[in-house]
Amino acid sequence: MKKIFASLAELPPLVGQDLATSDWVTVTQEQVNQFAQATGDHQWIHVDVEKAKAGPFGGPIAHGFLTLSMIPRFFDSAMEIRGTRMGVNYGLNKVRFTSPVPVGSRLRAHMKLLACDPIDNGGMQMAWQVTVEREGADKPACVAESLARRYP
Repeated sequence: MKKIFASLAELPPLVGQDLATSDWVTVTQEQVNQFAQATGDHQWIHVDVEKAKAGPFGGPIAHGFLTLSMIPRFFDSAMEIRGTRMGVNYGLNKVRFTSPVPVGSRLRAHMKLLACDPIDNGGMQMAWQVTVEREGADKPACVAESLARRYP
């Protein structure tokens, strides 16, 4: 269920808390192939289904950067900050790909607010720990510290 914040002012007191969990998203071979096309990363472990079946994971896996690129989608399904007109990605501080994502996996993200600081034009810069869970896996697929800026 999407977490609704009435305004940016609600966020600073929540630093240190787990605030939202996204919807589940299934990773398809079509997405993996499109990501390979967009990035030029055509490594066989991602795009050659037959060869990947004989590989170390028993089938193709998603690119780590594909998993990372899903963070905006996870945020969109997990939360809404009202009273803002614009949000931008500001960067990443830390990223780890801690386990593979086989094609067909279902992923979702858990968001913990690490920091929330005022910036120019009445905006807020937030640091989020994003933990991408793979359904049925013992370890997360990705853990990243994502920086985002929102403006009223």
